Amino acid sequence: MIDGRLARGERSRTAALDAAVVLATESGLDGLSFNQLAERLGVSKSGLFAHWRTKEELQLAAADHAEARFTEVVVRPALYQPRGVRRLWALHEQRLADIASGELPGGCFFCLAQFEFVARPGPVHARLAGALERWHVLLERLVTEAVELGELRADTDPQQLSFELNAHGTAAVYESRLLPASKVYAHARTAALVRLRGLSPRPELLPEA
Repeated sequence: MIDGRLARGERSRTAALDAAVVLATESGLDGLSFNQLAERLGVSKSGLFAHWRTKEELQLAAADHAEARFTEVVVRPALYQPRGVRRLWALHEQRLADIASGELPGGCFFCLAQFEFVARPGPVHARLAGALERWHVLLERLVTEAVELGELRADTDPQQLSFELNAHGTAAVYESRLLPASKVYAHARTAALVRLRGLSPRPELLPEA
């Protein structure tokens, strides 16, 4: 009986966080409220207080949940590709596919929340900064692996290439919500592909631009 209650509680918490991540891309992470979340879920606000006591706790939990979602939807599928430049390329394509999927109306939880909290120090700012740092660590690791395998030039700077690939994805988020999306995604894809092919001694491992 106790285990059943715990399982139901965890399911309700997960459903609430799924909705919170979506809402944060619509109304902003700061605009995320218990009232708004309760209305979206069709539950009482008091039920949400059983999981989070303050708005900041909810925001932090939403950020953690969004990162876990990103790992499952974007990172894990890309890691099934062979180590090297193909895995790096797959990561960029998976990110663009997620942005284009419409699952998150604003395109990306982190791009929007990071812009929102860029000048607002505090626990939420720190959590978002940590997520961005971990994303760059992953990108830089994949770049380094590709260099070690001889699939990117030896003089490739992992930090620089990580910055460029992230910038292409970030631009795709906000431009696709303001301009014709298909063109934006094509530009973001081509820009990264041309850059990787130009750095790779084995461009045949990548699609043609």
